[in-house]
Parts: sequence; C-alpha cells; structure tokens
Amino acid sequence: MEFYQINPAYADNLMFLDDAGERVTYGDFAVFYESVKGRLRERSLLFLFCENSVGSVFFYLACLNKGVVPLLLDANMDQALARQLLDTYMPDYIAGPRRQAPLWDVPACAEAFSYAVYENPAVKAEEADKGLHEDLALLLTTSGSTGSPKLVRQSRKNIAANAASISEYLELGPSERPITSLPMQYTYGLSIINSHLLVGAAVLLTNRTLFEKEFWEFFKSAGATSFGGVPYTYEMLKRLSFFQMELPSLRTMTQAGGKLMPKLHQEFAEYAAGTGRRFIVMYGQTEATARMGYLPAADALRKCGSMGIAIPGGRFRLMEDEKTEILTPDTVGELVYEGENVTMGYAQCREDLAKGDERGGLLFTGDMAKRDSDGYYYITGRKKRFLKLFGKRVNMDEIEQLIKAEYDGIDIACTGEDDRMRIFLAGKDAAFCLQAEEWLSQKTGLHVSGIRILPIDEIPKNEAGKTVYKNLPA
Repeated sequence: MEFYQINPAYADNLMFLDDAGERVTYGDFAVFYESVKGRLRERSLLFLFCENSVGSVFFYLACLNKGVVPLLLDANMDQALARQLLDTYMPDYIAGPRRQAPLWDVPACAEAFSYAVYENPAVKAEEADKGLHEDLALLLTTSGSTGSPKLVRQSRKNIAANAASISEYLELGPSERPITSLPMQYTYGLSIINSHLLVGAAVLLTNRTLFEKEFWEFFKSAGATSFGGVPYTYEMLKRLSFFQMELPSLRTMTQAGGKLMPKLHQEFAEYAAGTGRRFIVMYGQTEATARMGYLPAADALRKCGSMGIAIPGGRFRLMEDEKTEILTPDTVGELVYEGENVTMGYAQCREDLAKGDERGGLLFTGDMAKRDSDGYYYITGRKKRFLKLFGKRVNMDEIEQLIKAEYDGIDIACTGEDDRMRIFLAGKDAAFCLQAEEWLSQKTGLHVSGIRILPIDEIPKNEAGKTVYKNLPA
C-alpha cells in the first residue's frame, strides 16, 4: 500500500496535529476524502497553494488518491509570479487557504479545514482534463522563488519508491512525530511528510520557523521526535544555543538542501553522539523526487563532510563524461544516480505534461563529487549555474532575468556560493543596490541576508560578449 492510500489499519492513529490544537486521525482523512472525491475530475490539473496545515496536506493527498495532478506552490508567493504560472499551465482547479478566496472571485467547489478548491474560470469545459500523461502524479517547481515555468514531472512510482526508501533507511515507525520545520511544497519538506505517513506516524504541522520561540514551545508540548534542516538552519541553530536546549523527545536530526560546512557537521554529529541521538546528513534533488543519498548516523563522525551512500534501491556512479565511468577512488567526476525515484523529466508549458518518462531512471545530477576507498561520496562543487540558498535551489540565470525585467536595460551578473548570492550591477550606486536587494528579497521570498548586490563599473565580458563570471570577485 502506498503512503497516500487509505490504510484501515491506521484508522485510529493520529495523523496530523497542528500548533492551533487541531487533531485529525487517518480515519478522519478517509471521511474527508469520501466527501470531496466526487467534486474533482480525475486526470485534471490543480494548483495547490500550500501551507503546513491540515487542509493543505489533506487536499494534496486527495489529489493523489483521485488521480488529480497537483502543482505545489507557496501560498504566499508573489501574485505576479503566480499569475505567470497560471497563464502558462492553465490548471483546471486552484486550491488554497480560504482567506485568499477574493483572489479567484468564483464560488468554491469544495471546502474543508480552512482550505477551498475553485474551478479555474479561464479554462473552458471542453479544454479541461486534456493533455496529462497517464503516469504523471505530481508537479514541483525547480526554482519556485523566481516564478520559472520549469517544473519537475513526478510519477506515482517515483514518489512511492522514494517514500519507501526513506522510511527504510531512517527506520521509521508509528511512534515517530516529525515536526514540519520546512514547507511542504519544498521537496525535502514533502518527503518528510510522505515517508512518515507510510508508517502511520503523526506529523506535527506548523508554519513557524526554528528561529521562533513558538516553534520550540509546540515542539516540546507535542513531543516532536525529529526535525529537518538545510545548512542555514544549522548555522542559525548554533547561534541560538541549540546545544543547551532541553528537548527530551528529540531522537533524530536530518540535514539536506546543500552541503554543510565540515566543522558544523562535526559539531552536530558530536552533539548527537553525546546525547544518544541521530544526526543524518542526506543528499537529494527535486529531479530524484527527494533523496538519493544519506550518511548513516553511525558514520556521522567517521565520515564527516561526506553525503554518504546511495539510498536503498538506488545506485551512484561518477562519470568523466556521459560514457566514461570513473572507478579510481578520490577522483572527481559528475555524480550520476540511478533508481526508481528518478523523475520523468521537466515541463515548460501545459503541452509538456503529456510527455512520458524522458530519463529512464538515470539522472546526471550536475554535481561534481569524489568517492573514497570505502565507497562514500563527497560533493566537491557544481557543474551548473544554481545555488542552494537557505535550502532553496535558485537558478542564477533566472535571477538575472528577473532583475533585468524590473530594471530595463541594466547590465547584471549573478554569482555566489551556497547561502551567499552575489549580484553585480553595472553603472549603479550603493543606494540603488540596497534598494534592489530589498526588492529582490520581497519578490522571491529569499531572506535578504543571503543577497548582496554590488555596484561595479562594468561587467567583464569575453570577445564573444559573454560574461566572464570568474573575473567578478576581482
């Protein structure tokens, strides 16, 4: 039985508990699904504007059960960017928090737990429900912060296989109580929900962040057993004196969304070892549904800095090029992953949703890595131009395009490293750059502390007129 299917054996188990005191069981979901399934057309497309709430997760699971394909988006994303996606993909339904009803200006066709579903008035009845591949189950953004139309197409097999693999290597059971320290529309946050539902566990729902007092109050009162975080999360936790916190229910800490600095990795691994807890570093991408690799807790100190080994059912290789595999230890090549969780491919428009599997279970990750003599992998860099900024993957080319669209005619170059994006503007002063930082933060939802926009006389170019990014730091 898949994680999203109704399992009678779990009917009395607590399924979700939120920080407002709402409690629902797996049996409550079964009742909810019966009440809404007749109001959604099978093989239709639905935009789900997400929060970490009962209504949001219930409608997500209802879609998977009914055969509706949801695209998960941030409920608070910029409305202009949301409109671009709506115009590009023309979903049959729009679902979101009931407070946003005025945005859609049509009656709801289904409502529950402060969430509502609306038929998209822009889609004609004769055009609805067409053009979705039979294997397509879920859509996630690659760079949701920039409003890019590029989506990852995930199949039912992809999400089911990854949930099963994660629950296996994390040794999950019904007594677990993970807390949603990450948004559900983010592949890492969603995988935590999926893998725990598979085993009948209770998920603690909150939109609070780990940097808020209310988060930890809920954590303690609800008896949370685990949380997940990106590198920035762990950097901030150290500053917040996390090691001195009294958290008797905590069993497991997981980390993904970018490479953790080895020193910080060691500190959290030592804390876990000294307190009888588990610290598990993981590696993943939306293109592989969520997770591809993990470092077993027992190896957290012995292999500090490593992202570990392939998840159950998966396989890693290092390639010199698309045909030549690297077999020598400690030699850098592109990391390639093979497994059932490798997704079907990308979509750029509604017509692309009719495409089948374009990858055949094989993913060239774009990450450069090496493998030690024991078979453990270490990420050394990236082949493509994207950052992991506070756990969100951000395409630097798309950031450039976003700023150019706002400030017509400006010459710009975007570079950086994880959690540190650096943008250079030619011919602008420091005051203009500060204003642009605030605008970009508001537009994308990325925290302003990770964005630095710098004035520069001119952007370095080569003879072909292309930006020479390596010359920017100088």
